[in-house]
Amino acid sequence: MASLQHLPCTSATSTTSATQSRRPLFAKPSHFITHAKRNNRLQISCSSSEDQVNTPQGKVDRRNMLLGLGGMYGAANLISTPAASATPIQAPELDKCGVATNLNTGQQLDINCCPPTSQQIIDYRLPPVFQMKIRPSAHRVSPEYIFKYNMAIDRMKRLPKDDPRSFMQQANIHCAYCNGAYDQPGQGTLDLQVHNSWLFFPFHRWYLYFYERILGKLIGDPTFALPFWNWDNPKGMTMPPMFVDPKAAIYDDKRNQANLPPAVVDLGMTGNKDPLQVVANNLTIMYSEMIRANANVYDFMGQPYRAGTPVNPGPGSSERGSHVGIHVFVGDPRQPSGEDMGNFYSAGRDPLFYCHHANVDRMWSLWQYFLPSNKLPDKRITDPDFLNAAFLFYDENAQLVRVTVKDCLDNLRMGYDFERIDLPWLDYRPPAQTAKAKVTRTGTSASKAETVFPLKLDQIVRVLIPKTKKGKADELLVIEDIMVDTTKFLKFDVFVNDEDDNVGELDKAAYAGTYAQVPHKTNNKSATTSIRLKLTDLYDDMDVADDDTVVVTLVPRHQGEGVTIGGIKIIENPTPARP
Repeated sequence: MASLQHLPCTSATSTTSATQSRRPLFAKPSHFITHAKRNNRLQISCSSSEDQVNTPQGKVDRRNMLLGLGGMYGAANLISTPAASATPIQAPELDKCGVATNLNTGQQLDINCCPPTSQQIIDYRLPPVFQMKIRPSAHRVSPEYIFKYNMAIDRMKRLPKDDPRSFMQQANIHCAYCNGAYDQPGQGTLDLQVHNSWLFFPFHRWYLYFYERILGKLIGDPTFALPFWNWDNPKGMTMPPMFVDPKAAIYDDKRNQANLPPAVVDLGMTGNKDPLQVVANNLTIMYSEMIRANANVYDFMGQPYRAGTPVNPGPGSSERGSHVGIHVFVGDPRQPSGEDMGNFYSAGRDPLFYCHHANVDRMWSLWQYFLPSNKLPDKRITDPDFLNAAFLFYDENAQLVRVTVKDCLDNLRMGYDFERIDLPWLDYRPPAQTAKAKVTRTGTSASKAETVFPLKLDQIVRVLIPKTKKGKADELLVIEDIMVDTTKFLKFDVFVNDEDDNVGELDKAAYAGTYAQVPHKTNNKSATTSIRLKLTDLYDDMDVADDDTVVVTLVPRHQGEGVTIGGIKIIENPTPARP
């Protein structure tokens, strides 16, 4: 399916013709500056020197900078603070931290993931931003940057083991929050889990924020910024070269040796061996999870997770897609449980983990401020249970601090931005199907839904699903009651009216989306969730207007059992996009 002709050649000129630019403030502008569709202009006002920020263009009023560039969240949070809620997830109680669990075996770990305890907890306040940090692409950094980065990691590794800023203590943060070491405060033995819900992006943003500040403190450089692994761009679809030097502090030997450069990242985990096709698949995945498949804010961010809620209410499109793909691509199959990156408890032991999640964080920023606003009616979550959810971290001074979600919704307000990189996936909408995919052809081997569910997804399944109405309706495909074994890696892809049945190719109109998970622990080793996939663009690219039904094909990418699906249905989109 993939071809050189189909891979886009992007440029600033071609991209900005479709969008309006945002006025630059920094020497190395963010991708938002060139690509962002923003009309607000920076306003300069008279204020005291204490309120001004130094930029290469001169002094700028910080309040105007935040309001002009901070976007919807930054402005809202400067104006008001949401009222307290009774049910947000509360910060864990460190003195009640328990034994974490190996996600692939379900057995207790022989390591202690719990951090040092402290009786002094301070509510964290974001410091003033006097100079914006620019996180660079890991494939474009200079030798000087690589030297500084390795020096910072080396010094972090040399800290005493009981120092909460030490490398292993920082790695254990992910272990404790993600492998069942913490219970939800006041909820008995109900696990606290920051994945597979609306907490995914905020938790990891705070995690990297303090990790970055600790590294900067250790080398005496407050402007130090973490690199991001630009795996969404073909030029970044290999492990960044600086991470594969065995003599470097940022090296980790527990990685898949078959996936070292020049191996191309396979975000879809399709097993396709054609590098050109893999790149095409990757770009299609990015377009799908960032633009095509989301009908509302929760489809991207993840489903609500409140105090008393069991873990795994539902991951967003980015978390269950490219995020999982990188974890599995890097994790070492020679290790018992896919260590380091392939398992939550050990992922933070690989410095590449933080580089990966810097790009995950970049995806959130792009989705917030850059992607076309007409695709979703609203990208904000104003629910107090989201905004007031809290975590605990040790800052660069080894002070235990409490942070909330509402203070991390704007990366500019937190003092960092990203190097501008072209976004080839932005216009990588799959080509329209040239011939009508009639159900009479694609549905010959499909079963009616009422005869199939519930089903164990251990092989390819085709199901005939009725549409809500004829024509190009604004509809959602809902895959519900997905019961998963949380100790396993699981993934399946979804196709609609797929005629060629070449499941190694995703760059086609029939590809609707995916579900995937990195192993994670729950009390009973199982969880039930659901996903929604928007069909509007897919219908536009396939001639299905006169059809009463469509054929949904489910393609498992994992081995063996582990997924049971309760049902599939098509519903009308209750929150259609603005025209």
